[in-house]
Amino acid sequence: MASQQEEDILPEQTQGYKLSQPKQSLADYQSMDAGDESLQRYKQSLGLGGGKDLSDPNDKRVCIIKALTMDSPGRPPVTIDLSQPGSETTLKDKPFTIKEGSKFTMSVSFKVQHEILSGLHYVQVVKRKGIKVSKDSEMLGSYAPNTDTQPLYTKKFAEEEAPSGMLSRGHYNAISSFVDDDKTTHLKFEWSFDIAKDW
Repeated sequence: MASQQEEDILPEQTQGYKLSQPKQSLADYQSMDAGDESLQRYKQSLGLGGGKDLSDPNDKRVCIIKALTMDSPGRPPVTIDLSQPGSETTLKDKPFTIKEGSKFTMSVSFKVQHEILSGLHYVQVVKRKGIKVSKDSEMLGSYAPNTDTQPLYTKKFAEEEAPSGMLSRGHYNAISSFVDDDKTTHLKFEWSFDIAKDW
């Protein structure tokens, strides 16, 4: 039985949803029926169809998260650089400020290598003074390994609005994770932010 903390980093399960077939290798996908038009469209939506594979044989990771960026009108973008191994370990000690009531959009940049990445989710749990105040999950999709024609993927999340009012101001801790359909966690990290009256 998984602990509550382990459950928190997993995306919500869609009732009745299950993978309809076992995971395929890249070679399997590329050799599938070339005459099937809908299959061709599916393969193109995954990014299969050309370019030199950029997978690093010395790096066994399938999904490499490079950066998370927050864009909000009235201020320069705030980027959390995750490109260096271990860079995520110090984020909770470097909070950034979000203006109360401001609208903002998060985006993620990432690289996929070695195999098809199926059903990548971003899951975020926010706590204040140790009490969970929210859990959000965003489906990012399925992706083929990056090639020289598509060296990096960037996915923009839905727009959000920061809470406002005196009671919402203060320090928050967050745990973010990137989890796929196989429940493989590709990255999990803690970070923090402050909601304030102004930037």
